[in-house]
Amino acid sequence: MPFVARNVHGVIVSLHREPTADTQEFLPDDHPDVDAFVGRRPVADDRFRALDADFVRVLEDVIDLLIDRNVIRITDLPSEAQQKLFSRKSFRDSRGKNSLKLFDPVALEAVTHFDVSAGNPPSTTAGLDVIDTDFHDDLGR
Repeated sequence: MPFVARNVHGVIVSLHREPTADTQEFLPDDHPDVDAFVGRRPVADDRFRALDADFVRVLEDVIDLLIDRNVIRITDLPSEAQQKLFSRKSFRDSRGKNSLKLFDPVALEAVTHFDVSAGNPPSTTAGLDVIDTDFHDDLGR
C-alpha cells in the first residue's frame, strides 16, 4: 500500500512504502492512479482479453467446419494462418487427452442419428452400457 508523490499536474511520479515530507497521500494498491503508474491494465481490459480468447475458439471451430464441409481447403489459407491453426489444434488436442471423457462419440452417433422414415431407432447400443435391473418399487414403477 503505497504513499504517492505527485507532480504539479496531479500525476503520480513515485511510490513509497513509508510516508515522507513529499509523500503524505496514501492510496490502495488497486487504485487506478497506482495501476497507471506501475503499468497495470484495468480489469476491463482483462475481461475483454478473455472474451477475445473465447472468440478465437469460435473462429477455429468455424474454420474447422468450413474445411470439414469442403467449403475451403486448409491450403487456401496463408501458410502463417495454417501454422497457427495447426499449433493451436495440436495444443488443444494434447490438453484434451487429459480431460474427462463423458461419452463415446461413436456410441453417441449411433444413438442420435437414425433413419426417422423407418420409424424405429437403431437396435444397437454401439458401445453404450445398458443396465436393466428389472427393479420396480412398491408402486409398480
